[in-house]
Amino acid sequence: MTDDVRDRTGGCYCGAVRFTARDVPLTFGICHCETCRRWTGSALLGVTVPADNITWEGEDHIARHQSSSFAERAWCSTCGSNLFFRFTGGGAPVGGVELPVGVLDDASDMVVHNEIFIDHKPDAYAFVPNDRQVLTRAQCAEKFPLLDRG
Repeated sequence: MTDDVRDRTGGCYCGAVRFTARDVPLTFGICHCETCRRWTGSALLGVTVPADNITWEGEDHIARHQSSSFAERAWCSTCGSNLFFRFTGGGAPVGGVELPVGVLDDASDMVVHNEIFIDHKPDAYAFVPNDRQVLTRAQCAEKFPLLDRG
């Protein structure tokens, strides 16, 4: 493990789902797209972890929904806590798992690295930038072609 990653534990509100994640980056991102805002009730503050680095307990309490043509979202079927977002490419999972920072037991040493879909952020709130990357929806579609929503 290097200085820029750390093992972390976390879980849902009721404790029915728990996880251990290895080599979690110390940086996380903020997404302001409409889907993330509706899913979280605000912006998604999430950290990407390789799927193979997460060990789940209580998997029978994990509910999943294919929320778009390219991704699924999961939550605890007992308490409703959001657990993860994952690209599927319309099929099997692709890449890492995006864990909401709020489900981590301790995120006190983590810092924001980037904000995406910044042009979809409501005026009602703002995160003060610290020289982090900010991308509009069009820039996200260019950088991440899987996000092309037509």
